[in-house]
Amino acid sequence: MIGDVTSSALHAALSGLSQRQRVTADNIANIQTPGFLAGRVDFESGLRGALASGQSPTASGGSIARSLEPTNTNGNNVNLDAETVIATETGLRYQLALNALDGKYNVMRTALRTQ
Repeated sequence: MIGDVTSSALHAALSGLSQRQRVTADNIANIQTPGFLAGRVDFESGLRGALASGQSPTASGGSIARSLEPTNTNGNNVNLDAETVIATETGLRYQLALNALDGKYNVMRTALRTQ
């Protein structure tokens, strides 16, 4: 039960979301850096593909690509409003995945106590 697909998927999601949070923080830290292009993390497509094919997902994170959004006059394309929304959404998704994993472990703890 510990190594089941649900637990693996939740661990992979937590890993990808953690990576997204680090990249978003890096984007915000470089908001004034000339020529800096914002990074974007995609782990959902790999996770979705692994689950669709019946494979157990791995917690290797996602792929990082540079944003192709338009740049301002110094060549930087970090948008603080967009980064704030991404950071907030990522934090909420991370908390949701933690709650799901906690619920799964609570079920296991309850089952072990009744033995």
